[in-house]
Amino acid sequence: MKFIKEDLAEQVAAAVAGRKQIVIRGGGTKAFYGNAIADTEQLVELDVTPYTGISSYEPSELVMTARCGTLLRDIEAALDEQNQRLAWEPPHFGQQATIGGAIATGLAGPGRMAAGGASDFVLGTVLLNAEGQQLHFGGTVMKNVAGYDMSRLLTGSMGVFGPILEVSFKVLPKPICEVTLQRYCTLREAFECFAQWQAKALGISASAWIPEGDTQQGVLYLRVSGAQPAVKQACGVLGGERVDEQTAKDLWLSLREHTHPFFGDTVWRVSVPPLADTVNESVPLLEWGGAQRWLRQVSDVTNIRHAAAQRGGHATLFRAGAGVSQPVDGVFQPVSAGIAAITRRLKSNLDPLGTFYSGRLFRNI
Repeated sequence: MKFIKEDLAEQVAAAVAGRKQIVIRGGGTKAFYGNAIADTEQLVELDVTPYTGISSYEPSELVMTARCGTLLRDIEAALDEQNQRLAWEPPHFGQQATIGGAIATGLAGPGRMAAGGASDFVLGTVLLNAEGQQLHFGGTVMKNVAGYDMSRLLTGSMGVFGPILEVSFKVLPKPICEVTLQRYCTLREAFECFAQWQAKALGISASAWIPEGDTQQGVLYLRVSGAQPAVKQACGVLGGERVDEQTAKDLWLSLREHTHPFFGDTVWRVSVPPLADTVNESVPLLEWGGAQRWLRQVSDVTNIRHAAAQRGGHATLFRAGAGVSQPVDGVFQPVSAGIAAITRRLKSNLDPLGTFYSGRLFRNI
């Protein structure tokens, strides 16, 4: 693997010498996500998929370190042998999904509402900078620059600062017991249920309200995880009909991987506080107790972003279907002036020549 790292560093050096910008590529399963990459001769691709393998895994310590090109399915298979899991349930969107891509995009699945996001599990990272140096962040290896938690800042950075060569992360044991419940209810009733259960310790590890067509009627699903007595007690409080194990597994997988029929060619993601008002007239699919809302129809980008911001959140064009143009200012809601200033400062420190392409995440950074 030493030779692969050296080769990646040489490719970066060649790009710098040729005054090219680098687009980092992994398994390609999330290539649809983010702003469209500019079609220009100034861009070259850096393929990091050859840098693979689990560097270390200590099941008793619940810690794993893996190289960026390691397939998510290989990591999950290794964890499965020890009855452990990636608690934030990163979506794959394809068989070639890698841990590097999972951390670079920072996406999370149904378990996000209870366990936390990808950044909550990252312990340390190794970044390859434009000078071919390996910068170690996290743990006891290197203090974070200027007081920033760099490993967490790199999570979801989409390659703006360079490729994440290696990542160390926490894992968790699989739940002893897990049950999925369902009940038919309206969108309004689903929000009322979320409000009622929000402050209670009921072991809800995932939730979703899925509409029937474009109506206000739908099905509320709750996944309850924990020790068997606690799950049994929670199910008595929550009520609803128990879903058989395989059907439940398929359901949560379809939501994680967007294979559920709700997800079409075009889908918007709105992230707001769980009990915030609806953000537009279209019927959403709810996850995370109402904090994550998926929309199929958004007619006015300015209005949806304004509504999300008013409620303390943001709206993202997660996937643009055929014939759908991306917003002029990008698929992500523009960041505040303060965040933009911090980002420029980090970019100038870590990548002063702008070697690594940042347009997929930011416009004009």
